[in-house]
Amino acid sequence: MSTTHEFRLPDLGEGLTSADLVEWTVRVGDTVALNQVLAQVETAKALVELPSPYVGVVSELLVEPGTTVPVGTPIIRIEGSDDSHDPQPPSVLVGYGPAAERPSRRRRRITPDSLSAPNIERRPATPSARRAAREAGIDLSEITGSGFDGAVTAADVADVLAVKAPSDDATRLASSGIRKQMASAMVASVRAPQASVFLTVDVTPSMELLGRLRPSDAFTGLSLTPLTLAAKALVTAISSHPTVNAHWDETRGDAVVDDHVNLGIAVASEHGLSVPNIKSAETLSLVQLARAVTELTVAARAGVTDVHHLTGGTITITNVGIFGVDGGVPLLNPGEAVILCLGAVSERPWVIERKIEARSVATLTLTFDHRILDGEQAARFLSFVAQMLADPDLLLSHL
Repeated sequence: MSTTHEFRLPDLGEGLTSADLVEWTVRVGDTVALNQVLAQVETAKALVELPSPYVGVVSELLVEPGTTVPVGTPIIRIEGSDDSHDPQPPSVLVGYGPAAERPSRRRRRITPDSLSAPNIERRPATPSARRAAREAGIDLSEITGSGFDGAVTAADVADVLAVKAPSDDATRLASSGIRKQMASAMVASVRAPQASVFLTVDVTPSMELLGRLRPSDAFTGLSLTPLTLAAKALVTAISSHPTVNAHWDETRGDAVVDDHVNLGIAVASEHGLSVPNIKSAETLSLVQLARAVTELTVAARAGVTDVHHLTGGTITITNVGIFGVDGGVPLLNPGEAVILCLGAVSERPWVIERKIEARSVATLTLTFDHRILDGEQAARFLSFVAQMLADPDLLLSHL
C-alpha cells in the first residue's frame, strides 16, 4: 500500500518568505531517490536546488515554473510505500541556515523578542497570472481578480496590459529575485550620507609581484589578479584603521566596530549584482585569500552562492577595472562604512625623479559613510592602501 507524501517549500531562513520556481528537474512518473534534486528555485539571495526528503514516484507537480511560491506551500506529491518513514522536514532549506548574526562586536546588545516579521497577505492568483504579471512588472495587489474567490487570472493581467500598453515599442525588463534584492539594497544605501575620495597610484611593483607569484605551485588554478592584491591591502590596512570596519546603529545613533573583517567581493553576473563575503578575511594568507576570491566569484557568477556568504559582510571591494573602466564612485553596501573601488590598470606616463616613464597606474576610489568617518580618516586609510600597492614589500611585511 502506498502513501502520498506532500512536499512543501521549506522555510528559507534569512527572513525570506517566498521563492520563484525556476524549473523542475523531475517529471510525473519519475522515480526519485532520497536527496535527489527535485527543482531549482530562486530567492532574493541566490539560486538554490531543492533535494527530495522522500523516496518514491512523482505523482503530481503542483506549481508551474515561473510561479512565486510562499514558504509552506505544497509544490509536489510523491507516492511512496507506507513502510517508508517520512523524514522530519528540515527546518530550513538545505544550504540555508537561520538568520545569521552579525559578526561579534565590541559592544553587545540584546534584540527584543517582540521584533518579528509581520504576516503579509498575498493576492490569490493563478500560476499563469503570476508568471504574466512578473514578466510584465505588474503588482498583483493592484489588480481586481475575476476568478474563483477573487483570484487574479491571466485574462485579468492581459486586460491591465491592454490599458497600460505603451504606444511605442518600449520593452519592459522582468526582474529576477536577485536583481530586485540589488535594487532594494541600492535604495537603502543612498539613505546614508556618503562621500568619496580618490587616489591614482603607480602599481607597477604590484604587477611585477603578481607576475612572479603566478607561476608558483601555491597559486595554481587560482585567480591572482590586481583585485586579489588590493583586497589583501584593504584587509591589512584595517588593522591600523579599525573604524572603517564598522556600521551605523540607527537605533542608538552611533557606530559599532566589528571585530572580524568579512570582506565582500562585488560580482556582476547574468543573474544580477551580488556581494558574497569572505568570513574573517583578516586571518587569511594571500594564497588563502586568492582561493576564497576564486571560489566565491565562480559560485556567484553561476548563481549558486551559499547564503552564509551573502550575509554579515563588514566591508566591500569592487573592481570596475575588469570592464576597462578607469574608475567609479560606488555606493555603499547597506550596513557597511566603506567600499573600495579598483579601476583598470593601464600604462600611463608617470614622473619619477623628474623623468617621465611608462608605468602601470590605477585609480582607487573610497566611498565612506560620513556618520562614521570624516574626510581625514577616509583619506588616510585610502593613502595607506595605496602605499601598499605602490610598495608591495610594505604589504608583505604585514603578512
